[in-house]
Amino acid sequence: MMNLDNGLWILALLAEAALVGLLIYRRAWKLIPVFLVFCAFEVCSSTGAYLILHQFPDDYPVYYLIESVIDSILEFAVLVELAWLVLRPIRGSLSPKTPLVIAIILLVLGAAIWPFSSIQSLVGFAPAVRAIAHVQQTTSILRVLFFVGLAVFSQFLSIGWRDRELQIATGLGFYSLVSLGTAMLHTHPSTWIQYNHLNQLVLASFICSLTYWVFCFSQKEAERREFTPQMQNLLLAVAGVARAERSALHRMAGSDPQSKKKKQ
Repeated sequence: MMNLDNGLWILALLAEAALVGLLIYRRAWKLIPVFLVFCAFEVCSSTGAYLILHQFPDDYPVYYLIESVIDSILEFAVLVELAWLVLRPIRGSLSPKTPLVIAIILLVLGAAIWPFSSIQSLVGFAPAVRAIAHVQQTTSILRVLFFVGLAVFSQFLSIGWRDRELQIATGLGFYSLVSLGTAMLHTHPSTWIQYNHLNQLVLASFICSLTYWVFCFSQKEAERREFTPQMQNLLLAVAGVARAERSALHRMAGSDPQSKKKKQ
């Protein structure tokens, strides 16, 4: 007889597969290739986890650590892609290195979150497990903040709930918020049954996000609105200042006597 854990796992796998199929049908690789890779990885990792847990349970901890590292990297890359997607109306005026700048900004924000995202309940676990859990908590907080930022400034950024940027961020934000809530509850003493119920809640929230994405991508994508003139000028001005600062740094480096000696 199938228990709740297996049932949720199979539901998540079916939802992930349906989402990947829908993304391929919608040719999502043209707009959101990183998100497509992330969803495809979730299908593969869920399938692998199910097989290893039932066939080679002793190898599951190693598999979980590797899978968690790759998953965190892909989730971070999705945030960079979403931020770049938000800037679609003015991409032609931005430097090709803008995604790298976005990644650096998110890394700095993640570094600021890092000291406040440790999990006290994992003190007795191996260092590798604590480190992975710490990274997961940090990326979860980063995803929630990213969603809140998009939602709050959606009017200024000319995006709505029919735009892919906000739809993807909403699913990530909901799942991450539930993950953070259960992580905080894990810090309190609980029985194994209570602990397992919390993990089931996290998986159920991810299934909800997957179902929401399936619904969203089954709908036709809304035409992307242009930024207001004020917002466009502000973003271009910020990009111009960043380029000017980089040019000044390059000029300073070129005028450095030590750098000239090296060139000679």
